[in-house]
Amino acid sequence: MNAPVALPPLSEANRFARPLKITGAKVIVTCPGRNFVTLKIETAEGVYGLGDATLNGRELAVVSYLEDHVIPCLIGRDAHQIEDIWQYLYRGAYWRGGPVTMTAIAAVDTALWDIKGKAAGLPVYQLLGGACRTGVTVYGHANGETIDETIAEAVKYKAMGYKAIRLQTGVPGLASTYGVSRDKMFYEPADADMPTENIWSTPQYMAHAPRLFEKAREVLGWDVHLLHDVHHRLTPIEAGRLGKDLEPYRLFWLEDAVPAENQANFRLIRQHTTTPLAVGEIFDSIWSCKQLIEEQLIDYIRATVVHAGGVSHLRKVASFAAMHNVKTGCHGATDLSPVCMAAALHFDLSVPNFGLQEYMRHTEETDAVFPHAYSFKDGMLHPGDKPGLGVDIDEVLAGEYPYRRAYLPVNRLRDGTMFDW
Repeated sequence: MNAPVALPPLSEANRFARPLKITGAKVIVTCPGRNFVTLKIETAEGVYGLGDATLNGRELAVVSYLEDHVIPCLIGRDAHQIEDIWQYLYRGAYWRGGPVTMTAIAAVDTALWDIKGKAAGLPVYQLLGGACRTGVTVYGHANGETIDETIAEAVKYKAMGYKAIRLQTGVPGLASTYGVSRDKMFYEPADADMPTENIWSTPQYMAHAPRLFEKAREVLGWDVHLLHDVHHRLTPIEAGRLGKDLEPYRLFWLEDAVPAENQANFRLIRQHTTTPLAVGEIFDSIWSCKQLIEEQLIDYIRATVVHAGGVSHLRKVASFAAMHNVKTGCHGATDLSPVCMAAALHFDLSVPNFGLQEYMRHTEETDAVFPHAYSFKDGMLHPGDKPGLGVDIDEVLAGEYPYRRAYLPVNRLRDGTMFDW
């Protein structure tokens, strides 16, 4: 029997195989055009990682959760033990789940993946099994007050190389419509110190939306994917009717057709339309979408890194979805910082059942605060090959943009009834 082979001592190159002790963590709040919350975890080796902790309209709740309850539990732990720390924070809270808790856990998880990548000298997607594709196909947002204005914006996106475009338009007779903004490239719905109240009319919307896509196919042709977001504003039978009306225009997906708390709502929609369905940007765990995926009631799951427990938990969601022929379609609006966008791209590049990634460009001010390695070309994003997530934060510049309270709008029907989204 051969004697055991002695392992060589740890070299400078693999010194991070040793435990990597967490020595500190801090929360950075900045508002370069909109509010972002970032967690920075530091280690004894001097390696640090970043995680997005932004919960649009409830940002400071997550700040308190991190500072008062999570960070004290991190000090002294081994940053390499990502899964164990995730389970510790989730199971140890007793009051499990919810958007505040899961956003805080996501920030920790994402920062730890950033640290592990830097320690290994590899981009995070390589640690997740490597690339499953050459790039991440993304879609942009074309919106306007009128159909013609929306189509004109879509033409611009197509000229920029986008292969998929979401179309939203104002509804005649309504003063404002959620999803339509004056600024076409950097749309931010959290728009006021107190919630804006929009008036909504389902009948007018149902009559108008198919006209948008009829015109879109006439102008844009059939070599571009078209998407539409309902923003949870229909009942299941109304959503089924809209999906059926849109079938001739072959949408890539119809998003958030109904409020998703009652997952069984999607059964009724499925009975009435073959238009692909997407939902999940406000989901915070695999339990939020379990029935939707198991019963194949949706085609794309839109949960995202920052709100669904980080890279670790979103990988579990993706694996479960893959078993049921459901693809990913992660949320990617401007309320996700470049830290989260980078994390999403590493995730997207690595999962076999990737579908599509939302991409709303950030402002120049935001990009300056969060310098990053990801880049756009020919309708796709790539996270780059820098170690870790490939994104950083300029803390001095971040300090020049103090927090400003901002709320998402609320909707009422014409008679004053509160309405979803």
